[in-house]
Amino acid sequence: MTTYTRYVALGDSQTEGLGDGDDVRGHRGWADRLAEHLARGNPDLRYANLAVRGRLASQVRDEQLATALALRPDLATVMAGMNDLIRPGFDAAAVAAALEDMYEALAGAGAHVVTVTFPDIGRIAPMARPLRPRVLDLNARIRDAAARHGVTLVDTFPLEFLTDARMWSTDRLHASPAGHTRFAAAVAHTLALPGSDDTWCQPLPPLPPATRWRMATTELRWFATFAGPWIGRRLLGRSSGDGRTAKRPELTCVP
Repeated sequence: MTTYTRYVALGDSQTEGLGDGDDVRGHRGWADRLAEHLARGNPDLRYANLAVRGRLASQVRDEQLATALALRPDLATVMAGMNDLIRPGFDAAAVAAALEDMYEALAGAGAHVVTVTFPDIGRIAPMARPLRPRVLDLNARIRDAAARHGVTLVDTFPLEFLTDARMWSTDRLHASPAGHTRFAAAVAHTLALPGSDDTWCQPLPPLPPATRWRMATTELRWFATFAGPWIGRRLLGRSSGDGRTAKRPELTCVP
């Protein structure tokens, strides 16, 4: 059994923890939850979270990789690419290359690296269905790159429960607290951490069927509240991460 002592998380808003908390109280998220699980088995664990919302995969590599390597992690998680995938001009090969650069560097430095594929976003937000081929393309490249570098992969795409609305916050871009909890449990189980099991992949109880009217009004409300403002930021060349820095830039104890 491997005991990890230095865990560093790289990524964007999902790893920062958006959807699990807020900017006032702070964001917890799956990486924090995973660190807490690790710390239960090893109170000497040190944890850094370099993730910043809005970052593209190449920005995660360019802004976070050198810092991560300097922290000498024995465990590193890399989750990036969704911000690329939902933008015009998406280049799956370029995104996968940025991810592979991180896999190669971190694994080459002796870290156990964990990465992830993306779920079927068209089942989370029906208006995103045209992006499904992008998800399939990027996921295939992630699987190949992970295999080349001995990276542990949490393959979320086949997991139907991860497209359940209860796993996502109202913006449908970030996991809900329940979603963050389940994904942290998935990583812990994949790493065979003490106290982990496969209960995270159990299906949720079914929801009552929604009427067409309710589905239509839900989609319109989502577009007006979240998709519209996102498109507006893109047109202005702005990002939700402008001016933001990592929430845990140094290795520190887990409370």
